[in-house]
Amino acid sequence: MSGKVIMLMVDAMGYDACIEVAGAIEGWVESGEARRHKMRSVLPSLSMPAYESLHTGTTPQVHGIFSNNQHEVSRGPHVFGLAHAAGKKTAVVAHSYFSELLVRAPYDAVRDCEIDDESHHVQHGRFYSEFGETKYNACLPGTFDICARGTHLIERFESDYLFLHAVGPDHVGHLKGGDSAEYRYEIWQVSDALSLFVPRWRAMGYRVLVTGDHGMAAVGHHGGTTDRERYVPFWDIGHPRGGVEEGIADQTSVATTILDILDVEPAPVMKGPSLAN
Repeated sequence: MSGKVIMLMVDAMGYDACIEVAGAIEGWVESGEARRHKMRSVLPSLSMPAYESLHTGTTPQVHGIFSNNQHEVSRGPHVFGLAHAAGKKTAVVAHSYFSELLVRAPYDAVRDCEIDDESHHVQHGRFYSEFGETKYNACLPGTFDICARGTHLIERFESDYLFLHAVGPDHVGHLKGGDSAEYRYEIWQVSDALSLFVPRWRAMGYRVLVTGDHGMAAVGHHGGTTDRERYVPFWDIGHPRGGVEEGIADQTSVATTILDILDVEPAPVMKGPSLAN
């Protein structure tokens, strides 16, 4: 297949709310330019365990990260390491948790906010943190700015895989709850930002994947087993078959899907079937 991939992962982007408000993305599904899966997150439905699962293709019971309080470097193997070993270029714009998983831990906001190292499996990284922000981090970058930073990286370095990570729905969901208008507005803003960047990325030859790490309960929490906490969308913009896939996809399929598009062999431990075809 040997293509280029951008994946935007949005924290706490629950399935039902997305289908209601993400009009731009659903428009590509309706026109046959994208395929949508309903995807079930790993357990616990927390950020750090899901972050590691998205790129290792394994569950927490295999990769060993069960809590947001575990700040350690990934034990791998993961998408970035395999892609780099295959001669692919990678780039990241993400929360500092991903710096800890992919670069080094603990995160130092001065030392680790940027990485440009052709020998590293994350060759170009831009990381943001929550240190010193307000309680619900209103000053963290929005999806538009994250997409803009990522676009700058791929235009400058011609990366094969760009990973983007936005956190707005998670912070608003914790404050206002997963049933709130404010939570849905944050998700709409994700769709609106993508309406501006996806045409540009597609013209550059990228396939665009969009998903969440977990959902958000009405009470403003996640980590448990309810449908609201576990189900997220997985959109593949540029998939050869547009429309809506039947059944439930597993989050461990994301890593193998990315590698399949990049034409990189997955590690034997990555058991989730690719969703690329």
